[in-house]
Amino acid sequence: MFSFWNLISGRTFYTVILSLTVLTGLGGLMGNGLMLWLLGFRVKRNPFSVYVLHLAGADFLFLGCHTVFAILTFTQGSQQQYLVVTFFWFAASLGLLVALSLEQCLAALFPKWGRRRPRHTSACTCALVWALTLPLVLVPSQACGLLNGGSSWLTCFRYHVVSVICLFLLFSVLCVSSFILLVRVQCCSQGGQKPPFYCYTLQMVPLFFFCGLPFLTYWTLKNTMGSLLWVFSFFLSIAELLACVNSSTKPIIYFCNANHRRDLQRAWAKGGKSRLSEALEMRA
Repeated sequence: MFSFWNLISGRTFYTVILSLTVLTGLGGLMGNGLMLWLLGFRVKRNPFSVYVLHLAGADFLFLGCHTVFAILTFTQGSQQQYLVVTFFWFAASLGLLVALSLEQCLAALFPKWGRRRPRHTSACTCALVWALTLPLVLVPSQACGLLNGGSSWLTCFRYHVVSVICLFLLFSVLCVSSFILLVRVQCCSQGGQKPPFYCYTLQMVPLFFFCGLPFLTYWTLKNTMGSLLWVFSFFLSIAELLACVNSSTKPIIYFCNANHRRDLQRAWAKGGKSRLSEALEMRA
């Protein structure tokens, strides 16, 4: 037991975790970068692909910042600002995923509304998510001294609790909307056609539960139980690694759920825009 505690508390453990984090982050950067290129320049956009485009952007920025900060932390020491910056992109990714799930849920429950929705609804919703994430993360960070170093415990507790309630409310909305979408499409739908990105959205929920929730939990406990987390400091390293897995796996799930994978390969080889659009049209 003593040797195990020495292992997880020593530099060897953090070296292994750092290596895995950097490798996962680099792979995720390539995958999300490819998604940004395809969805941004190659594929004709639809209301759901706009969410996926912004989601790939948030994951790309999270992985890029976290990979750099992980190396800086290992070589120069930890800085509280690193956690704030990386968590901002993480929270934005969660908000965008919730928006995508809600959009699909509403489209499945009210098909007429889905056909009559305003043209720029998805873009406006994404902009709103980005705008609301900023105060949701930065205000409690400022109140708790993560940005300037000085803080009042009572003020920190008030702002932090509000932020945590909002974040876990987002996670609850994600679970509920995905469950309603699953029941509606699988049990109540008369036709066999499923909404675009249906499988992609549903697979994001268990992925976030196992890989994203630990990082969200660490942020929850960071400012209220900091002394306890210092004893179990390895939990942050594990949570950050799992968060990288969460962001890096989304492109893999996206491409695995795309229809006409052979068409995708042919379009990639020929560079045909129309063939590539057909290959990435997701109605799985």
